[in-house]
Amino acid sequence: MHENDIIELNIEDFTGEGMGVAHLNGMTVFVQGGCPGDLVAAKITKVKKNFATAIVKDILNSSKHRVKPFCPMQNICGACSMQFIDYDYQLELKRKIVQNALLKVGGINFDVPIPVKSPEKFSYRHKIQYSVSRTKVSKRLLIGYYKPNSHDVVNIKHCPIQPEICDKIIEYIREKAPDYNITGYSENEHNGLLRHIILRVSKHTGQVFVALVINDNKITPELKKFATSVKEKFTEVTGISANFNTKQTNVILGEKTQNIVGMDFVEDKLLENTFKIGTNTFFQVNPETAENIFIYIKDYIKSNFDKPTILDAYAGIAAIGMSVADVAQNVVSVELSSESCQKALAGLDENGIKNLTVINSDTEKYLKKIKRKFDLIITDPPKKGSTKSVLEGFMKSCKDTIIYVSCNPATLARDLKYLIEKGCKLISIKPFDMFCHTHHVETVAIIKMPENTYSID
Repeated sequence: MHENDIIELNIEDFTGEGMGVAHLNGMTVFVQGGCPGDLVAAKITKVKKNFATAIVKDILNSSKHRVKPFCPMQNICGACSMQFIDYDYQLELKRKIVQNALLKVGGINFDVPIPVKSPEKFSYRHKIQYSVSRTKVSKRLLIGYYKPNSHDVVNIKHCPIQPEICDKIIEYIREKAPDYNITGYSENEHNGLLRHIILRVSKHTGQVFVALVINDNKITPELKKFATSVKEKFTEVTGISANFNTKQTNVILGEKTQNIVGMDFVEDKLLENTFKIGTNTFFQVNPETAENIFIYIKDYIKSNFDKPTILDAYAGIAAIGMSVADVAQNVVSVELSSESCQKALAGLDENGIKNLTVINSDTEKYLKKIKRKFDLIITDPPKKGSTKSVLEGFMKSCKDTIIYVSCNPATLARDLKYLIEKGCKLISIKPFDMFCHTHHVETVAIIKMPENTYSID
């Protein structure tokens, strides 16, 4: 087997990274674009000692679960890795992704249910994060997602998984930015102004907040005029901010953001609570699935506790904390981002919530500092999961239950393994389809503390 070979493969399984799995002569081959049950002709793209990678070139015998993609860009855009698989089977594959991660990473044999369906399968994505580049000759702007396994930007004119207003705003930026001498960013040359565009769309109102990530440390007069023209063109736009990122890095956002025109946020509503969402504010991309998760957590608390004390860790704008505040004695929401904390405090005033305290702190540092114990801890860490120090802090600070919300089954399994080794018990696992047509899945785990008081050796 060599690079560029065209070989026939039976797709047998699906990975947690969105690749089909095949075997040939004892070698595992990970196949981009493969659906379990397919017989494909695939081109080998890489050969390593124990595995190879390939890309589907032709479908010789189609899986019963394969469907026609609803987006014509599916083959070249890296955003929707499961769009060619029927939706019900997508859910089954995601169930297996979670179950396999628990077993292979955590050594945990646990029966995982089918994920809760997303109420919306199209136009569900309310955070859009596009990369910006430019063509080599004409220098026209390219705005969209990266091609799979590359940093080549696919110019997206229409994306069915996001609200239609996003297409209109992006097309206007693509056409009009050059009139204001705003150039697309070149990653290789590290020049050009506009690096990324972030849109935050309110499910509740349809309004949009726009953040322009620029390769500069100031707002130029041309950029201000351009931002003003965008806001004047679209009544849906609440405001536009600039985020400054001059580093040669793959990290999207820089440390500093400045408002250009209008407001620096858009308001959205979940479970009757209003939230302010800005440039660097964590807020779930699929609001209706987020509501399903919040309802699930809240119902569990109501059924098992009587007004508990709650720690809301990695809280963002305290969306989960606010959603459960009315069934709690008090909630402490801990978040590192000062911008998110400011938006959370504004949300408390907006929603009249009196029993929630916002702490602007790193979760690990907060846990090391406090002496109190909470009845319940809710944690929604980033994709990399929690550190051992944080998990130890949870065990020291929790009387009864940890509710762990995760977007990464592998790091969830790793963290659960650690907690179980320390005497905790996994009570339930429930996946939710937050990211339709992708291999990503949101999972809520409920963990009981050991009966005996935990102490670190």
